[in-house]
Amino acid sequence: MSGDSDCTRTSPSAGSPSDNEFLPDRPKYVCSLSPDLITKAREELQEKPEWRLRDVQALRDMVCKDYPSLGTCLDDAFLLRFLRARKFDYDRALQLLVNYHTCRRSWPEVFNNLKPSAVKPVLESGFVTVLPHLDPEGRHVVCIRPDRWTPSNYPITENIRAIYLTLEKLIQSEETQVNGIVILADYKGVSLSKASHFGPFVAKKVIGILQDGFPIRIKAVNIINEPRIFKGIFAIIKPFLKEKIANRFFLHGCDLSSLHQNIPPVILPEEYGGTAGKLDISAWNELLLASEEDFLHDFSQLVLPCDSSPHDMLVSGDTDEKQCDDSLRGMKPQLYYCY
Repeated sequence: MSGDSDCTRTSPSAGSPSDNEFLPDRPKYVCSLSPDLITKAREELQEKPEWRLRDVQALRDMVCKDYPSLGTCLDDAFLLRFLRARKFDYDRALQLLVNYHTCRRSWPEVFNNLKPSAVKPVLESGFVTVLPHLDPEGRHVVCIRPDRWTPSNYPITENIRAIYLTLEKLIQSEETQVNGIVILADYKGVSLSKASHFGPFVAKKVIGILQDGFPIRIKAVNIINEPRIFKGIFAIIKPFLKEKIANRFFLHGCDLSSLHQNIPPVILPEEYGGTAGKLDISAWNELLLASEEDFLHDFSQLVLPCDSSPHDMLVSGDTDEKQCDDSLRGMKPQLYYCY
């Protein structure tokens, strides 16, 4: 990080005073993880229960010192999301937290007036939902169906808003923070005209959020029923993907048996060769819409002042417009070729 890259950060000792002692009392953190998940968090995320609050305090001190105008929530539970997502590496967790706010500031079409009721049409369309059952690894499965979107009804940014709110709801769970999530994307019926809405600008923004600007662990992305045109879509996406994430993409085509090797039929709906009944979007929609007040309260603590200019971002709010324009000019011929 600029200005502090050569400095060695040390964790505050348990008895050392902190500037934050004089801030208002925050909700006391109470761990809700099972003994098995505590063990998993220790092994996979380097989370040590006996050091957990010390680590949270260290991150809080870094925020107050390096980004005093960030306008972030500093509660233990909130900061823990970022530590877990970066395996308790203080510097990487801090950068993720800063990126989280930068992303929210740099894309007002997505983040202004962000609340479940504002994306109710998207939820009712079934574009995004969460399957009712966890996979064998204890992970939620987020189901995305682009064919449910009619571009003439609302812009693609409304879909992104609905996905973001879904992730925000899921990450409230400590189990999800440790286990991560799985994505199931059904590209059945995706046409050239619909695919053209997902250009390099949108791709770069979305992937920037998911990789570097949101505290969630995406463990697998399963693509099913992808048409030939998906080769063009993936060609747009891949340059922005880190190798680790790119290796977690699985393209199954129409082969349900291939999908079932990654997601067992017992948790899948009938539409995907599963035994869990018809795909029902109502339960997730009701849960998300019922969380309206919680979102309004939580997001009210995440106000980035207009005069704040966090430095050294991994995700820049300023997009190279010329580069995007060049990419867009080459996108449609590529999609037509794949189509």
